[in-house]
Amino acid sequence: MRDIALSTSLDTADIRLWLARDTHLDQYVAVKVDIADRSFDSLQQEIKSLRGLCAPLMLSHLSTCTFAQQQQQRGGNSTPLVLDEFNLQGPNGAHLCYTTAPAQCNLKEVSYSRLFPLDVARALSGNLALALAFSHSRGYVHGDVHLRNVLVKLPSSIAQLSVEQLYEKYGRPETITITRHDGNPLLLNNVPPEAVLPVYLGKYAEEFTLSDTQILLSDFGESFSPASDVRRWEDCHTPLAFRAPEAQFEPYTPLSYPSDIWSLATAIWEIIGMKAIFSTEYADINRVLSQHVDLLGPLPSSWWEHWEQRGQFFIENGQPKGGRGQYVWPPIDQAFEDGVQKYRRMDGMGEFDEEETAAVLDLMRRMLAFRPEERPTIEEVLQSEWMAQWVLPDVEGSLQAQ
Repeated sequence: MRDIALSTSLDTADIRLWLARDTHLDQYVAVKVDIADRSFDSLQQEIKSLRGLCAPLMLSHLSTCTFAQQQQQRGGNSTPLVLDEFNLQGPNGAHLCYTTAPAQCNLKEVSYSRLFPLDVARALSGNLALALAFSHSRGYVHGDVHLRNVLVKLPSSIAQLSVEQLYEKYGRPETITITRHDGNPLLLNNVPPEAVLPVYLGKYAEEFTLSDTQILLSDFGESFSPASDVRRWEDCHTPLAFRAPEAQFEPYTPLSYPSDIWSLATAIWEIIGMKAIFSTEYADINRVLSQHVDLLGPLPSSWWEHWEQRGQFFIENGQPKGGRGQYVWPPIDQAFEDGVQKYRRMDGMGEFDEEETAAVLDLMRRMLAFRPEERPTIEEVLQSEWMAQWVLPDVEGSLQAQ
């Protein structure tokens, strides 16, 4: 373990994230701290996956790669590098920790009720696809692709700031006293007297330029290599709104790369528009499945027959039941108009022309195919019309803007 000096808190999840200064490397790092003595160590799995992903590549191999394969390898710049790993002993037990390069924010928090400029949305979508392509090319399924796990890199200029200068720019750490709901004093020595509030280092979506689109695909705690590790849908923890439907209908089938493709489609939709393609609010699995059918059309017949709760939402011919009203999702073409184009026009953030709209929707339909074997591979996603003609040129522009 290297010497590190904690600067401030970055996150409030059950895996705590701290911004610190690595005094050996003389740079800022993010310290990810697991909860103590966790029985299933997702952080250990994450470290294992990241080390596997970032193992050196043979340069001679890269020289023989196709263009699409070279694009995949470029996504390696969007994969976190484990800088250090150690255990921290505390009053609650041992905490597994690792350090990596810090990021300024995740895409979910910067885009909540906000829109990215059109070129920025394309570049972010492309960089996310490239990051996932790198993971797949190295034999790993990410397993949890959504915008909270897509981080925006910090500008390199932050490395030049002293801790005091960092505080001047972003504010000093704020603390709050830990109290009990019943007002009685804290009696346990494993509860700290105060907590540090997280600091926000980012900017908001409408302020982004192409120079802000370099991302990190984070949180590899659900990742695995299908070649050596069988992971079944019953073990899937992807949030319902981003989870592929085979999770419900084929729970004992091994997870593989197509599940990431479905989740990537939902993430791209959220990047380019205002609303998630499927509801993220108060939705149980059956309500989300009804949205799948509303938006994409009939389920495969075997899945439809297996879905015992379908009668809550549909009559037997597949038409929505009366009384669902506003809870009937529109078909995908109308959903794109309602959740993407309308808001982009209202906010003056640029909208997709007719030709690009057709290319986006064609790719979305393919990525959101119900049967996993019918979805494109990530290489085919990168070779799609939308990616090739609109997205990757803006990715190139984002590199030149650095």
